[in-house]
Amino acid sequence: MQEKLKKYLRLERLPHIWCPGCGNGILLGAFVRAVGQLGLDQNNTVVVSGIGCSSRATGYLDFNTLHTTHGRALAFATGIKVARPEASVFVLMGDGDAAAIGGNHLIHAARRNIDITAIIFNNSIYGMTGGQYSPLTPQGSRATTAPHGLFERPFDLAELAKAAGATYVARATTYHTGLLTRLIKAGAGHKGFSLIEVITACPVSYGRRNRSGSAYDMLVWQKEHGVPVEKAAKMKPEEMRGKFLIGELHRAEAPEYTEAYERFTGELQRSFKGE
Repeated sequence: MQEKLKKYLRLERLPHIWCPGCGNGILLGAFVRAVGQLGLDQNNTVVVSGIGCSSRATGYLDFNTLHTTHGRALAFATGIKVARPEASVFVLMGDGDAAAIGGNHLIHAARRNIDITAIIFNNSIYGMTGGQYSPLTPQGSRATTAPHGLFERPFDLAELAKAAGATYVARATTYHTGLLTRLIKAGAGHKGFSLIEVITACPVSYGRRNRSGSAYDMLVWQKEHGVPVEKAAKMKPEEMRGKFLIGELHRAEAPEYTEAYERFTGELQRSFKGE
């Protein structure tokens, strides 16, 4: 580990508790590298998480951190950003945490375009609580709550966030670590709601049940199925079947919530004073 990055970690909490082969540590490393390259002030950076395997990440990060309740990480983060608009606020969530119980908070954070960077650990399963399927579990996959295979269609989380109003949307995998670091940096630097979906592997709760092979095999699968947007633009639809886009998927401009709120309340106060 680079010595200059150690300051961002609570080293006394290591080693972590994630299973061997879990992609969460890779993602945590990419996040720390992105923060280091951005040169963010630790004392003015807040990292919020909910409940789940991924949400244990805040326990290893040496920032202002909140390990909150299931599905409510974005609600806590919204309150923090409104109270401290100058703070850099990140939210780390799993696929179930963000898209199931937290789905309503997700769409409204995107709708408001509040300047928060949400990083979604998408391992296709509720890994910590028993292997239930999530709204992002691929159709046909097995889970404890779908022992014969899942017939439901999953969300396309990136398209959901885009439709809800997010002004920065991207996707990477834990195989494409350089890309992942760059996207986290870009999302953090964007003024507005940023969502970065990260395809990661759960070799235990998902991989064993779905015969996905070893953790190495699951990384190879990410390599072979994640297609950069630039390359996909030159491919035929049949060539993209069964694959997914990675890279920057959407960037737009819209009023940012805390700035709009400050202008609105300022105008209201002046009107009350008769100015």
